[in-house]
Parts: sequence; C-alpha cells; structure tokens
Amino acid sequence: MAHAHHHHHAGHGSGSNIKVAFFLNLGFTLLEIVGGIWINSVAILSDALHDLGDSLSLGLAWYFENVAKRGRNQKYTFGYKRFSLLGAVVNSVVLLVGSIIILSEAVPRIWDPQEVNAPGMIGFAVLGVIVNGAAVLRLKGGQSLNERVVRLHLMEDVLGWVAVLIGGIILYFFDLPWIDPLLSVLITVYVLYNVVRNLRETMNILLQASPTHIKPEAVEAKLQEMPEITSVHDLHIWTLDGTYNILSMHAVAAAPLPAQQAGELKKKVRAALADMDIHHVTMELESPGEECSHEGCS
Repeated sequence: MAHAHHHHHAGHGSGSNIKVAFFLNLGFTLLEIVGGIWINSVAILSDALHDLGDSLSLGLAWYFENVAKRGRNQKYTFGYKRFSLLGAVVNSVVLLVGSIIILSEAVPRIWDPQEVNAPGMIGFAVLGVIVNGAAVLRLKGGQSLNERVVRLHLMEDVLGWVAVLIGGIILYFFDLPWIDPLLSVLITVYVLYNVVRNLRETMNILLQASPTHIKPEAVEAKLQEMPEITSVHDLHIWTLDGTYNILSMHAVAAAPLPAQQAGELKKKVRAALADMDIHHVTMELESPGEECSHEGCS
C-alpha cells in the first residue's frame, strides 16, 4: 500500500508496467464496490477497500515516479523525492477511514448475519484472482524496487481473493452466513495492520529519525577506526524518502591537514559511508583543539 516512496529506483519500463497494473486494479476495484453491494457481501467490500488502497499506491507511485525525475531547484534544494511521502499519508488516511466504515458494517453482521449471494461471491473471487494475477504477471519481469514491492502487494491480493473464494464455496454448500462478515473483519484487520505499520514508517521519515538499519554509534565507530580522525560530533543521520539517506557531522582530524589531504580524507569518508548505505554526506573537518562554533556541538 504505502510503499510508493521507493519510486526513484524504478527502471525505464517500470512506469508503463505500473500504469497498466494501476488501471487493472482501479477498474476492478470499482467493479468490486458495485458487486459487493449487489451480492450483499462485506467480505468483497473489504477486499474492494484493500484494492482501493493498492490502486491509490499504484497511481501515486506512477505519478511521483514522474515528479521525482525533476531536478533540484531553488525552492526544493533536495529535489522532489520526499513528495512520495504525501502519497503514503493520503493512502493511509483513506484506508483508515474506509476500514472504520467496513468494520462498523461487518462486526454487527457476525451476530446478525445477512443472506449473501454465494455464486456471485465465488464469481467475483475467481475474477479477483485472475485480475490481480494478471497484474502480478505484468510486473513479473520488473527489476526495480518499486515494481518488486508492488508485485508482492498484488500477490497478497491474490491470496485475499483465494480466501474469499473459499468462503464463497463454504457458503454455497453450507448455511453459515457469518463466514462472510468474519472474512471481512479478518481482511480489514490485516489492512489496518499494514496501514499502521506504513504510517509509523512514514512518520519516522517525516520526523527525521535515523534509518533503522543505520546506527549512529556504528557510523562513529567506523570513522574513528581511521587514523586521520580522532573524534566525531554533531552527527545527524536521516532519510529523505526511506531509501536516500543523508548524514552531516563534524570530524576532528588527528593533525592539521593541508587542503589536498583534507580533500582526500573526505573522499575516503564518503566511500566508507557509501558502504553503509549513506548517499549524501556533509562533513566539516576541524583541526585538533579547534573550538566548535556550531550550536549543536557536544
């Protein structure tokens, strides 16, 4: 769902693949909403919500992939990568509101189940497996991170429709109408789990938390292994969009360095940090005993 922020790694053909998957998903989502109301199945409406979330993610991924191609400018000096987070937030809000509406409809039906059109439910489930399966196949050859994330998501949709199909078959042969709202609650709880997880990750990025896989103490330790550096302070690590990681710091040199040697040391530091998945490094080099004038020094 809210995995669209990986867009800037997408390859040349990924935009067209994601565009096709988007239209497939959106068209089927609209069909699901109409069908779910006609068949009187909250399980299908729940899966429609899930697919709506995926459609939003696909559409925003496609849009922001194009936005991210713009270069930096005077207004957005880091470029447009962080714009993809807007998509994640919008997606999460839509899914949260939708989930509350679905749960308010589904939970009472567990105790007071309503008649469901089982053959219609089976038909939609088969169609759901086919449409989402086609979208997965469309993205199968894609190598970009964005395509892999979207493909995994669509595979989850296929499995969700398999669950609805099993529920429809049970309803067709047995008079157990509570199966439909129970499926709906399970699907919606799963959607909510993913929404909360993605929203938490998005908020961590917006609040400039350190990326979970890059530990500031590990960065400090790696830099202090270099004989040219005695200590590091005022170290800040954050991520622009979940994949493009940035670091700024002050490093104290073991001895005063002429300009050429200082330049070589900075290259060495950048190479070492690139191995730790840090892409943009701003480094201020201080001489031994030099008083740090920056407010955040400690």
